[in-house]
Amino acid sequence: MAESATFRIWRGDTAGGGFQDYTTSVSEGMVVLDAVHQIQAQQAGDLAVRWNCKAGKCGSCSAEVNGNPRLMCMTRLNQLDLSAPVTVEPMRAFPLVRDLVTDVSWNYRAKQGIRPFRARPAGADGTWRMAQVDAERVQEFRKCIECFLCQDVCHVLRDHRMFDDFAGPRHMVYAAALEMNPLDADDRVRDLRARHGIGYCNITKCCTKVCPEGITITDNAIIPLKERVVDRLYDPVTRLLRLLRGGGDV
Repeated sequence: MAESATFRIWRGDTAGGGFQDYTTSVSEGMVVLDAVHQIQAQQAGDLAVRWNCKAGKCGSCSAEVNGNPRLMCMTRLNQLDLSAPVTVEPMRAFPLVRDLVTDVSWNYRAKQGIRPFRARPAGADGTWRMAQVDAERVQEFRKCIECFLCQDVCHVLRDHRMFDDFAGPRHMVYAAALEMNPLDADDRVRDLRARHGIGYCNITKCCTKVCPEGITITDNAIIPLKERVVDRLYDPVTRLLRLLRGGGDV
């Protein structure tokens, strides 16, 4: 590994800004966040960067490294070409606060719009039971650390800015964890179509690619939810039966 490397870090706030180069020493085992902290300590004391655990579990240090949404604490320098400047910039999908810090609060407001867990009635023996396969199916979704990298790379949010129409892949994962839980009694199918905009996802799988927890977002969460929406609300036989039973159309 090279003894030093140049990091091209975005500096600025809502009023404007640009990239600034910093050259710092590097050593075996360092990650991008280590280099950013070293630059902050030695050259740029006012550099704003969000972080917490430095273990890939809090999701705080999300940024774009060489144009790729990554956790800085999980991006090792030996994975990068240090012969050229390493570009570090804030996530582009969310409003900038300063330097590498973005305002991700919209995600928490969007999450509140999804109906929470509502337990179905207990069995005759007063207990709730579920099959092991069902427990394993939803366990994957609980690994989400809310780094919002999947939201950042989603073109519906990043390029088209459709925050009022689409909840994004992170919240599709959250909805899937509830919808696929056999102990949950609520029904979010109509909300997924009308309020959360699941139809806007065209399953490019970019969200799955950037997930640091390896959640198969598209195949295991979004596509099954899309299938539920289509089966319930668009299947012609289902619609006809609903009309015949007096349930009205959708």
